[in-house]
Amino acid sequence: MIETLPPQLELLVREYGQNTFQLAQMLLTVEDRAERTKRATQVVQLMFRLNPGVREQQDYQHKLWNHLYAMTGNRLEVDAPFPLTGLDQFNNKPQHLAYPAKGPKLRPYGKNVEEMVAKAASLEDATEREQAALTIGRVMKFLHRMHSKDVPKDVTILKHLRDLSGGKIVLDQTQVDAAGGFDTMTGSASHSGGAARQGAFVVPQPRADREQRRGGGGGGKNDRGRDKRRGKKGGREPQQAPQ
Repeated sequence: MIETLPPQLELLVREYGQNTFQLAQMLLTVEDRAERTKRATQVVQLMFRLNPGVREQQDYQHKLWNHLYAMTGNRLEVDAPFPLTGLDQFNNKPQHLAYPAKGPKLRPYGKNVEEMVAKAASLEDATEREQAALTIGRVMKFLHRMHSKDVPKDVTILKHLRDLSGGKIVLDQTQVDAAGGFDTMTGSASHSGGAARQGAFVVPQPRADREQRRGGGGGGKNDRGRDKRRGKKGGREPQQAPQ
């Protein structure tokens, strides 16, 4: 009988056994709906005992009822606690994904930066638009460095901002220098003060540097105390046995 079943239903029979499949078929012969529902619940409980690992899956009870419904050829009429669909979801073809028709204008930045630039260009307040453009410029310089392994000049970032915004965002080098530059995400030493004011990424100091600032040396007092304790423990004279 297993050979004549559809492939998906054949897998269910192999998973729960031929006897469970026959019990599911016998449910179709019960005329009383209440009695049929009661027996179907018992079969679902049996299926759970045969496959206890299904508990780890999400909505496993709904899945068991659908498996029972599928083993009856989608003909079981019971008062199930869940809507029964059987294995119809596996027969439906997936919908086609809407892939983008064209790529980003500038490859190093991607579509997200283009959306950010468009959002900044739509701001009515000039101060907010300038601050947003400066923040996006720092992100663009960071992404450009990650993409091409070189640090672009601020003039290049300003030109890219103007091109991506369609000429709506126009900044000059004076505004960029007053805000600390675009180097806050690349660790430039010339604009370190401006980077701190603009909330740049802070690189954590190594542990040795932190200890040196605290103690003024390599290990300092902690190492001397540790060596002293080790000296006491290691320099203890062994006790002689009484004569």
